[in-house]
Amino acid sequence: MFNDLSSPLALLRTRRSGKPRDLAGPGPSDAQLQDMCAIACRTPDHGKLAPWRFVIVGADQRDAFAEVLRAAYLAERPEAKRLELESIEQFAHQAPALVVALSSPRTDSQIPLWEQELSAGAACMNLLHAAHAMGFAGGWLTTWAAFDDQVRDAFGAAPERIAGFIFIGTPSRPLEERPRPDLADTVTHWRP
Repeated sequence: MFNDLSSPLALLRTRRSGKPRDLAGPGPSDAQLQDMCAIACRTPDHGKLAPWRFVIVGADQRDAFAEVLRAAYLAERPEAKRLELESIEQFAHQAPALVVALSSPRTDSQIPLWEQELSAGAACMNLLHAAHAMGFAGGWLTTWAAFDDQVRDAFGAAPERIAGFIFIGTPSRPLEERPRPDLADTVTHWRP
């Protein structure tokens, strides 16, 4: 069983993202999205800088989002084919809810940029945990669009960067496990 809500530890042990293309309705309400974002903000944050932001893209804004993606894609690849453009359209409209997470570093701070970026990543993970704890599934994607300045500029400005597109909804098919690292390959004990 994935995303087992019987206890906090059960949820953490069974947490599984949903593929955004497989997330359907019902999605979270506006109030639930606001609550998820509030929970996401309860993350490690050296210096109390809040070096991240969330932009909720409403269902009625998905066509405009698709147009931003399409224009940015065509600016870099004017020879794009129909299937590529259809893929962009599908990306923009998948899952009932979309939150664009931005890393918003405070360049005037003495807190290292790396720590601020880690905090932004932790906030994204907290957003996913909140979505799963509320009975939804979420998927955190980047793709080319997260690294495109034209797309970023639709949501913010440099030095901000898109940390990811977090899609939230209800799985339309059973979640599947993915390969997980062997602990022997990722956990060691220090021996001075």
